[in-house]
Amino acid sequence: MRTPTLNTPQTKTHAGRDVAPRRPQAAFAGVLALAVALGVSELVAAFVPGARSLLIAVGDMVIDLVPGWLERAVIATFGTADKPVLIFSILLVLTGIGMWAGMLARTRMSRGAGIVIVIAVVGTVAALFDPQASTAGAVAGGIAYAAAGVLSLSALLWAARRDGRIAEEAQRERVRRASTPGAPAAGTAAANRPGPGTATGRNFIAVATIATTSAGLTGMIGRRLLDDERINVIRRRIRIPRPARPAPAAPAAARLGVSGVSGVTPLYMPNAGFYRIDTALIPPQVDPARWSLKIKGLVDRPLRFSYDELMAMPHIEADITLVCVSNYVGGDLIGNARWQGVSLRALLERAGVQQGATQIVGRAIDDFTTGFPTRHALNSDDAMVALAMNGEPLPIVHGFPARLVVPGLYGYVSATKWLAEIELTRWEDFNAYWVPRGWAKEAPVKTQSRIDVPRSGTSLKAGRQPVAGVAWAPTRGIQRVEVRIDNGPWQQADLAAAINSDTWRQWILPWDATPGAHTISVRATDGEGATQTAVRSALQPNGSTGHHTIKVVAR
Repeated sequence: MRTPTLNTPQTKTHAGRDVAPRRPQAAFAGVLALAVALGVSELVAAFVPGARSLLIAVGDMVIDLVPGWLERAVIATFGTADKPVLIFSILLVLTGIGMWAGMLARTRMSRGAGIVIVIAVVGTVAALFDPQASTAGAVAGGIAYAAAGVLSLSALLWAARRDGRIAEEAQRERVRRASTPGAPAAGTAAANRPGPGTATGRNFIAVATIATTSAGLTGMIGRRLLDDERINVIRRRIRIPRPARPAPAAPAAARLGVSGVSGVTPLYMPNAGFYRIDTALIPPQVDPARWSLKIKGLVDRPLRFSYDELMAMPHIEADITLVCVSNYVGGDLIGNARWQGVSLRALLERAGVQQGATQIVGRAIDDFTTGFPTRHALNSDDAMVALAMNGEPLPIVHGFPARLVVPGLYGYVSATKWLAEIELTRWEDFNAYWVPRGWAKEAPVKTQSRIDVPRSGTSLKAGRQPVAGVAWAPTRGIQRVEVRIDNGPWQQADLAAAINSDTWRQWILPWDATPGAHTISVRATDGEGATQTAVRSALQPNGSTGHHTIKVVAR
């Protein structure tokens, strides 16, 4: 009797030869190999000075290269969740690439290994452009990634091939026994029972388990070390000095009639709830003992200050509302806090601002830049190098150890986090990070207002209901807030007391809601008498305009 030949795809039938892994196995092997490589990359970044996580390096490069329209769309859609979405997207792309690499390596290992090495090269190049990385560290991270990925892929596919060979040999043995006179008939339990040691897939499962565990542990440990709890411990031990010029206590009337209304934004946003929009995929972990602030450029005396020196200087304290230019009408990319630090004007006076120095450039640890007219610092009592926020050292995500806070300007031109340098230049000599990407070079915050209560789309009881929210026009203050119900007249709302001209004001209007659907709009008038426009404009180039309008149903 002629022994039948197996006809599985890519299968070698000669005894002792490896069998190509099944396609699902190969794809899974590619994904696992890249996962192990990413985990090793995180671990190397944590232990090797100047090394960077290749995942984060690529993410930062994507942020720098993404077109403005896409950046606006992402922030508008996901808000402060934009960075987790980016990381998830990169991991999703890497999953697809890993599957492709595994499929290529199924028949030729060099092809799959080549894909892994290309990813390592891309990550290394991205890390080399990172100002927080060194050349040696970036290269070490790339080599570790490539080695871990190729070795993992090779081990996983070896295990899959070995399982395939064992399974084929077991099948041959079953066919041989079936064709031997006196053997159990084909198809019976005895004929189909595998021999000792022929459990299908056990080698691949074992190696895959090791790879999964390795990827999880190295990634988790590396990320935990990169988050550097040591910096948070240092931060929590810092004692903020008593300011030489404390901010006046907020009067009770600053919350009068509004704080008791559920859903209204508080006068001061807690640090944990304060919005965060920046270009750092992972906030820089800066040891204040190794940090310094440099003042350079068109100054008479270039200066450098340590963190301790800034802490020892006279401090000012001020309540200032910050707004992101990507805050659409009615959006929540805005917050008010009590900031403390060193007067920016005092620092510039010590350095000696030269004639023609019309721009202040703030440069962050990660090379992000802002730029604004020098007059905003020299003419402001409250512009500062901030070291504290709401009574505690700056949180890491909000710029620890130091950042710029300048009243009246959108954050993208002024609010440099993780501040490293202040440079005085001519206005025409430098364009900060966002200007070449289509945003205006000069960007004062526009007069705006927002309805917090009721929420748009909600159903509420007919009868007396509060309509309440916040309004802001930093440096100009809010003079009046008006609300319109449906197509009726504008009605003046009650304003909470003003703390100063740099902070938002809460407002409230009692409304006798009649049954049915209603449209509610709000507008504010600033301290200079200018009423916010009803004309809707896009975020780019210098912030949105229009009246915040909501729809509700009273029953």
